[in-house]
Amino acid sequence: MSRVVLRSACRSAVLATAVSLSVLAVAGCSGSNDSGSSATSSSGGSLKGQTITVYSGQHEQTVSALVKDFQARTGIRANVRSGDEAELANQILTEGPASPADVFFAENPPALTTLENKGLLAKADAAGLAAVPSADSSAQGDWVGVSAREAAFVYDTSKVKAAQVPVGVKDLAGPAWKGKLGIAPSETDFTPIVTRMIRTAGEAGAKSWLEGLKANSKVYGSNEDLVAAVNRGEVEGGVIDHYYWYRLRDELGATHVHSALGYFKQGDSGALVDVSGAAVLSHGKHQAAAQAFLAYLTSKPAQQIIATSESYEYPLAAGVKNTKVSRALTASGPVTRAADLGDGKDALELLQSVGLL
Repeated sequence: MSRVVLRSACRSAVLATAVSLSVLAVAGCSGSNDSGSSATSSSGGSLKGQTITVYSGQHEQTVSALVKDFQARTGIRANVRSGDEAELANQILTEGPASPADVFFAENPPALTTLENKGLLAKADAAGLAAVPSADSSAQGDWVGVSAREAAFVYDTSKVKAAQVPVGVKDLAGPAWKGKLGIAPSETDFTPIVTRMIRTAGEAGAKSWLEGLKANSKVYGSNEDLVAAVNRGEVEGGVIDHYYWYRLRDELGATHVHSALGYFKQGDSGALVDVSGAAVLSHGKHQAAAQAFLAYLTSKPAQQIIATSESYEYPLAAGVKNTKVSRALTASGPVTRAADLGDGKDALELLQSVGLL
């Protein structure tokens, strides 16, 4: 399957073209007890036939499968506008109350936090929040955690042994990685790592680290490009989210993969586990139907779709596991709290100041 189809919309420096997907209603389908969503509003009226608009920075292929199943279970239509999560968040800010968005589905917490801080998110219904660990959703109850991913170090197995994989992301700025490293700083997945480095090393320490990365690295425009470059021996290693390596393996076939994943030690700034989350916009015109979508995303049927999809993300609902990924989510430690990642503004400013954005 081509990398273009699997590509996620997670780049903050490049404006992705918004794609509108519309799934037609399935006649005769109704809500089921395990759907995690309701086909009726709180007042008892039917939601079937309503249409919500979802602004999504998540993986298009997985979102398409989720929307199709949601609609079959509830009769609620969903129009999806896919693109870069930062651009979509900015679009919602620009559109204000006139925005057609009912739901915002983001890959990383900072984009959600940005809208939360502006008071643009409605409180999530208890049905959605209760299905996943409370620490994986907004502390204010404004959005629900849906899935998780972890940062990893991809390395060329012909040049780097497993024992040589750095245990700390800070090590990558040292002389041992001079001319051997690749980075993709424009990926929104990279920003939370910078935020964590600011928290642990201070702004001056984080800036020095980024300057070291810049001196050591070849810069790539995406994690797809970076993981492919490592696999073909162009650079010896780089920081990515884990699922990019699995996708490359699927694309090339296992016999053509010359790279592997390593992980930073627990507690390190690079040992990042963060969530993708979804929120209902406070100005949305279809509040009940949008809340039904949030409840569906955290339900077991939806979580099972995530667990078996080609996004290779980790589901968050109890009792649902991703058996396609060889490493357990808990191996890297707890999911990073959204409050610890903030809105990402400080990290972006620091990346710009050193010339990486």
